[in-house]
Amino acid sequence: MSGVDHRKGPRRRGDELNRAIFTAALEELTEVGYPRLTMERIAERARTSKASLYRRWPGRAELVMDAVLHAFPTVDDLPDTGELRGDLLTALRSMAATLSSPLGAATRAVVTELASDIETVRRQKERFLERRNQLMLGLVRRAVARGEARPEALTPLVACVGPALLRDHFLANGGPIPDDIIVEIVDQVVVPLIRAV
Repeated sequence: MSGVDHRKGPRRRGDELNRAIFTAALEELTEVGYPRLTMERIAERARTSKASLYRRWPGRAELVMDAVLHAFPTVDDLPDTGELRGDLLTALRSMAATLSSPLGAATRAVVTELASDIETVRRQKERFLERRNQLMLGLVRRAVARGEARPEALTPLVACVGPALLRDHFLANGGPIPDDIIVEIVDQVVVPLIRAV
């Protein structure tokens, strides 16, 4: 990649600049992988300065965690299939694809790199769990509104069941996760747990 003079062109700030940086970080991750990822290459790709990156993040690990979190879908990013089962399959398939992608590999590498910084790892895990739970709770809220799900199922504990089973399968068997496993998790565990009687 050739050097880019970030001073030429319109100046970006705030959310616009952050989005450009996150996009650049994720593109670099996909292209070169986490071990070869550098702040310099992210800055070049984002058409900004390294100083701009270091004002926001102390290093690449924290930047990657924010970029991955930014890329994690919200309930509004996923299509409303019109039924609980379809929504759950869509969400878990998206999570399974992420686990097996460069994003999943980068997340695991970051956690390993930050292993000695227990407080940072704890804080990042909490952020991911909160985002994941909000996604799943959003799907359950849709189902409650359609009369498909019990309102009592709107709890973080219920929200984490499907993703936790998916993660456990991935940790035990690696990826990609076969679609029949995702279907089994949805049909045998999550739908019966949430469905209105």
